[in-house]
Amino acid sequence: MHSTSDEFRFHWPVAVRFRDIDLGGHAHHSEALMYIEEARAAYWREVAGRSGSDLENIDYVLAEATIRWKQRVLYPDTLDVGVRVSVLGKKHFVMEYEIRSGDGDLLVSVTSTQVMYDYGTGRAKRMEDEVRTRIAAFDGPFE
Repeated sequence: MHSTSDEFRFHWPVAVRFRDIDLGGHAHHSEALMYIEEARAAYWREVAGRSGSDLENIDYVLAEATIRWKQRVLYPDTLDVGVRVSVLGKKHFVMEYEIRSGDGDLLVSVTSTQVMYDYGTGRAKRMEDEVRTRIAAFDGPFE
Protein backbone atom coordinates (compact mmCIF):
# COMPACT_ATOMS: atom_id res chain seq x y z
CA MET A 1 0.00 0.00 0.00
CA HIS A 2 1.24 3.45 -0.80
CA SER A 3 1.86 5.92 1.97
CA THR A 4 1.52 9.39 0.50
CA SER A 5 -1.73 11.06 -0.40
CA ASP A 6 -0.08 12.46 -3.56
CA GLU A 7 -0.53 9.00 -5.08
CA PHE A 8 -4.29 9.26 -4.68
CA ARG A 9 -6.04 11.36 -7.31
CA PHE A 10 -9.50 10.95 -5.77
CA HIS A 11 -10.20 12.44 -2.34
CA TRP A 12 -13.44 12.54 -0.39
CA PRO A 13 -14.13 14.48 2.83
CA VAL A 14 -15.84 12.56 5.63
CA ALA A 15 -16.86 14.15 8.93
CA VAL A 16 -16.11 12.35 12.17
CA ARG A 17 -19.47 12.32 13.89
CA PHE A 18 -19.93 12.52 17.65
CA ARG A 19 -21.79 9.21 17.50
CA ASP A 20 -18.61 7.59 16.06
CA ILE A 21 -16.73 8.06 19.33
CA ASP A 22 -16.45 5.16 21.79
CA LEU A 23 -15.50 5.06 25.46
CA GLY A 24 -11.82 5.35 24.52
CA GLY A 25 -12.44 8.87 23.21
CA HIS A 26 -11.74 7.98 19.58
CA ALA A 27 -13.77 6.61 16.67
CA HIS A 28 -14.80 3.00 17.17
CA HIS A 29 -12.72 0.63 15.02
CA SER A 30 -15.73 -0.29 12.87
CA GLU A 31 -16.12 3.31 11.68
CA ALA A 32 -13.16 2.98 9.30
CA LEU A 33 -15.34 0.73 7.13
CA MET A 34 -18.07 3.38 7.08
CA TYR A 35 -15.60 6.13 6.13
CA ILE A 36 -14.23 4.14 3.19
CA GLU A 37 -17.74 3.11 2.15
CA GLU A 38 -18.73 6.77 1.79
CA ALA A 39 -15.58 7.48 -0.23
CA ARG A 40 -15.94 4.33 -2.36
CA ALA A 41 -19.55 5.23 -3.22
CA ALA A 42 -18.41 8.72 -4.28
CA TYR A 43 -15.61 7.23 -6.41
CA TRP A 44 -18.12 4.83 -8.02
CA ARG A 45 -20.43 7.75 -8.88
CA GLU A 46 -17.82 10.25 -10.01
CA VAL A 47 -15.05 8.13 -11.54
CA ALA A 48 -16.86 4.97 -12.66
CA GLY A 49 -19.88 7.00 -13.77
CA ARG A 50 -22.38 4.84 -11.89
CA SER A 51 -24.69 7.42 -10.33
CA GLY A 52 -28.02 6.81 -8.69
CA SER A 53 -29.16 4.59 -5.89
CA ASP A 54 -30.46 1.65 -7.94
CA LEU A 55 -28.79 -1.68 -7.26
CA GLU A 56 -28.01 -1.78 -10.97
CA ASN A 57 -25.62 1.13 -10.41
CA ILE A 58 -23.98 -0.35 -7.31
CA ASP A 59 -23.19 -3.63 -8.97
CA TYR A 60 -20.43 -4.97 -6.75
CA VAL A 61 -20.15 -6.59 -3.33
CA LEU A 62 -17.38 -6.21 -0.78
CA ALA A 63 -15.41 -9.46 -0.63
CA GLU A 64 -12.53 -8.56 1.69
CA ALA A 65 -11.07 -5.65 3.65
CA THR A 66 -7.77 -5.24 5.46
CA ILE A 67 -7.51 -2.31 7.85
CA ARG A 68 -4.41 -0.92 9.55
CA TRP A 69 -4.80 1.77 12.19
CA LYS A 70 -1.83 4.12 12.49
CA GLN A 71 -3.31 6.70 14.89
CA ARG A 72 -6.56 7.37 16.70
CA VAL A 73 -9.42 9.02 14.81
CA LEU A 74 -10.67 11.88 16.98
CA TYR A 75 -13.75 14.09 17.12
CA PRO A 76 -14.25 16.69 15.80
CA ASP A 77 -12.46 16.37 12.49
CA THR A 78 -13.11 16.23 8.78
CA LEU A 79 -11.14 13.36 7.35
CA ASP A 80 -9.62 13.25 3.89
CA VAL A 81 -10.14 9.80 2.39
CA GLY A 82 -7.88 9.11 -0.59
CA VAL A 83 -9.17 6.34 -2.89
CA ARG A 84 -7.68 4.54 -5.85
CA VAL A 85 -8.10 1.32 -7.77
CA SER A 86 -4.85 -0.66 -7.73
CA VAL A 87 -6.00 -3.87 -9.44
CA LEU A 88 -8.60 -4.07 -12.18
CA GLY A 89 -9.61 -7.66 -12.92
CA LYS A 90 -12.34 -9.00 -15.18
CA LYS A 91 -14.79 -9.60 -12.34
CA HIS A 92 -13.13 -7.89 -9.39
CA PHE A 93 -11.19 -4.79 -8.44
CA VAL A 94 -8.97 -3.86 -5.52
CA MET A 95 -9.12 -0.42 -3.93
CA GLU A 96 -6.64 1.23 -1.60
CA TYR A 97 -7.52 4.01 0.82
CA GLU A 98 -5.74 6.44 3.10
CA ILE A 99 -7.72 8.11 5.83
CA ARG A 100 -5.99 11.30 6.93
CA SER A 101 -6.85 13.85 9.59
CA GLY A 102 -7.69 17.41 8.66
CA ASP A 103 -4.06 18.19 9.53
CA GLY A 104 -2.83 15.59 7.02
CA ASP A 105 -1.71 12.89 9.49
CA LEU A 106 -2.15 9.32 8.23
CA LEU A 107 -4.66 7.67 10.58
CA VAL A 108 -5.82 4.51 8.80
CA SER A 109 -4.88 2.62 5.64
CA VAL A 110 -7.25 0.11 4.04
CA THR A 111 -7.28 -2.30 1.13
CA SER A 112 -10.56 -3.78 -0.09
CA THR A 113 -11.54 -6.25 -2.79
CA GLN A 114 -14.88 -5.88 -4.55
CA VAL A 115 -16.50 -8.42 -6.85
CA MET A 116 -18.84 -7.34 -9.64
CA TYR A 117 -22.24 -8.78 -8.84
CA ASP A 118 -25.54 -9.37 -10.60
CA TYR A 119 -28.26 -9.17 -7.95
CA GLY A 120 -30.81 -10.67 -10.34
CA THR A 121 -28.89 -13.90 -10.82
CA GLY A 122 -27.07 -13.85 -7.49
CA ARG A 123 -23.71 -14.43 -9.22
CA ALA A 124 -20.48 -12.66 -10.01
CA LYS A 125 -20.38 -10.93 -13.39
CA ARG A 126 -17.88 -9.26 -15.71
CA MET A 127 -17.21 -5.57 -15.29
CA GLU A 128 -18.85 -3.52 -18.01
CA ASP A 129 -16.44 -2.12 -20.61
CA GLU A 130 -17.51 1.49 -19.99
CA VAL A 131 -16.79 1.21 -16.25
CA ARG A 132 -13.44 -0.49 -16.91
CA THR A 133 -12.46 2.22 -19.40
CA ARG A 134 -13.35 5.06 -17.01
CA ILE A 135 -11.42 3.51 -14.10
CA ALA A 136 -8.40 2.73 -16.27
CA ALA A 137 -8.34 6.28 -17.61
CA PHE A 138 -8.41 7.70 -14.09
CA ASP A 139 -6.22 5.30 -12.09
CA GLY A 140 -4.45 3.18 -14.73
CA PRO A 141 -2.46 1.84 -16.33
CA PHE A 142 -2.91 -1.61 -14.81
CA GLU A 143 -0.78 -4.71 -15.39
